[in-house]
Amino acid sequence: MSAQQENRALHEGGQFNTTHWSVVVMAGTKGLPQTAEALEKLCRAYWYPLYAYARRQGNTPEDAQDLTQQFFSRLLEKDYLAKADRERGKFRTFLLGSMKNFLVNEWRRTNRLKRGGDHSFVSFDSSIGEERYAAESTAEPNPESAYEKQWAIALIEQVFAELRREYGALGRGPLFEELRAFIWGDQSGASYSEIGLQLGLTEGAVKVAMHRLRQRFRELLRAEVAHTVLRPEDIDGELRHLIAVLG
Repeated sequence: MSAQQENRALHEGGQFNTTHWSVVVMAGTKGLPQTAEALEKLCRAYWYPLYAYARRQGNTPEDAQDLTQQFFSRLLEKDYLAKADRERGKFRTFLLGSMKNFLVNEWRRTNRLKRGGDHSFVSFDSSIGEERYAAESTAEPNPESAYEKQWAIALIEQVFAELRREYGALGRGPLFEELRAFIWGDQSGASYSEIGLQLGLTEGAVKVAMHRLRQRFRELLRAEVAHTVLRPEDIDGELRHLIAVLG
């Protein structure tokens, strides 16, 4: 496969569905049928930062799970989208602000969900969430700081998941797994020449592949951020903010 053919295949395979926050806001104000589906996709991708926020507030794992699930049920059923105006253009900001209001104004007046006795509005594995929470550093005791960091991590994870899918579809999954650490992760592993020996490639070919991977990563990262902001002009600022959060 030529470089031109590979780039075309990656781009054609990597088109995101219309789950942009701008679509959700427009649909929410007009009552269009795709609102719930688009919003649920966004929530499913970014549920963990809210779970971590609830845990940092001192809630038990069980209560944090219930709080997060109940919040999503309110978000998807009630008129929360009416508050998603252009002054709260980022989905990250809207979600945290809505969660705060829910905890303060609504949760105090409701009973906790019975374990396993209610409908799950957004599917997520709470056991994995708690394992991840327990393994994380406690360097971010502030709930809002923890939320911001986990949001940035979740966004990066979405990009890597899409890259893995794209490269797997091209039969280049092993190459991606070897090179991904050079984008984000521990770079103390194999060198380019060692990777080439493992995969039957020259060192030069590995360097070219790494250049393409970094380029595609940047494209997908920008596309994923675009999912979570209301206006195109907000993308660069949101990118800078998330990179700063990750340090």
